[in-house]
Amino acid sequence: MNFECPKTVLPSSPENSKQAKSRSVRRLAKTRLDAVRVSPTRSIEDAMKQLDRAGTGALVLCEEESGAFNGLLTDGDIRRGFLRGLTLEDACSKVATRKPFLANEKQSPAEMLRLMNSADIHHLPLVGDNGRALGLVLRQDIALDAPEQMSAVIMAGGRGTRLMPLTMDTPKPMLPVGDRPLIERTIEQLRRAGIRRVNITTHHLSEKISEHFRDGSEFGVELTYVNEDHPLGTAGGLSFLSGKTGPILVMNGDILTSVRFRELLAFHRENRADLTVGVRVHEVDVPYGVVECEGAQVKDVREKPKIRLLVNAGVYMLEPFVSYFIPNGRRCDMPDLIKSLLECGRKVVSFPIMEYWLDIGRKTDYERANDDVRMGRI
Repeated sequence: MNFECPKTVLPSSPENSKQAKSRSVRRLAKTRLDAVRVSPTRSIEDAMKQLDRAGTGALVLCEEESGAFNGLLTDGDIRRGFLRGLTLEDACSKVATRKPFLANEKQSPAEMLRLMNSADIHHLPLVGDNGRALGLVLRQDIALDAPEQMSAVIMAGGRGTRLMPLTMDTPKPMLPVGDRPLIERTIEQLRRAGIRRVNITTHHLSEKISEHFRDGSEFGVELTYVNEDHPLGTAGGLSFLSGKTGPILVMNGDILTSVRFRELLAFHRENRADLTVGVRVHEVDVPYGVVECEGAQVKDVREKPKIRLLVNAGVYMLEPFVSYFIPNGRRCDMPDLIKSLLECGRKVVSFPIMEYWLDIGRKTDYERANDDVRMGRI
């Protein structure tokens, strides 16, 4: 009887494992090149749509003919450019980082990770010796960072007086937008972003909200309620946040938006902010010629100019200690809180919301929200 000895399986050597890891990281970086490659001449608006599809938080600028690497474009680059006055029609090259940190095919994943850690970045374009873009390495390709323990607060206590009589028996956040209440859409968006702990501050018809959502388990989140005995303003209800850990997303309950909460968190962290304010561009057409003077001296005349303003979008990211700046049991609005932080030398930054955003404060806004949902605009 012939007996065949079983094959001996030798454990992989550490060197073989490192080589396999290097090949895996490079292979993954190269396979996503088609999804993240963009021409420097493409518009910022086109780049934002491509970022949404790619889900990488960054795009690689490449010359169309040669494939030569031309720069790195991140979500944060776009928003910072927007603050500088650029528009969605401007070219990607106007906001991209032209000389970012790069990776090459000879570097090991450990070396790439050390570079990312030292520079506090999450993306490394992979570029060949000939200057051609080969791919994009993400931090998550090499190391699985512990998930950020982010929680959220929805401010849902307002009376919605401008929407009367719609809000006579229904709290404004519970008004149906499409086939479900507005606040239910917000909670679903939070859940998709990986946020499971949600607090809702209530006042007007609070039981209508708590009876619908209960503990939140049916909606995939853990819900707690903070009922205000009397209106505490747009920030007063946040005084209960003391003792919490991790960054906190705060948003008004009457906002319909597709803003990417994880990008807001990344921007907040990148700027080492204590509080980040979501802002929206609002343009005002002045119907007259504007005369600019210094004393009696005329310096310039602008005919019917368009004034560009940044307005508060009702979406915030803040560190838990900010709650100590809020007086217990007393009314405090967000502008009051922001001013208090600034007076104490704390860092407050603005985050441009370029995605869909609508403040449902008036009946015309409410009608538009339903039209936008019906037409698939959000």
